[in-house]
Amino acid sequence: MATVTVEINGRPYAVGCADGQEERVRILAKQFDGHVRQVAGEVGHVGDIRLFLMAGLLLADELHEARLAVAEPGSAAAAAPAPASDGVAEALNAVAARIEKIAQGL
Repeated sequence: MATVTVEINGRPYAVGCADGQEERVRILAKQFDGHVRQVAGEVGHVGDIRLFLMAGLLLADELHEARLAVAEPGSAAAAAPAPASDGVAEALNAVAARIEKIAQGL
């Protein structure tokens, strides 16, 4: 097993991966870092856990939209994914706050 150090939001993280997958992990980490920085730019620094959660939800939303586009090539989702709005950022922030509160209680 290989270990790759990636940088997310200016901080290094060591990530384990299968041998030969190091470059793929770096590429994926760079994509994730872009989403984390986008969220941080929209909502400010609210802690790494919340930033990572919100960025993960944005990626999950993109994946969901891509799957819809593949499943229904003529659908509106296939034409263009919906851009993130302030309402989405607020909703993600509220979800993140609830998850963080639950995590603190554990």
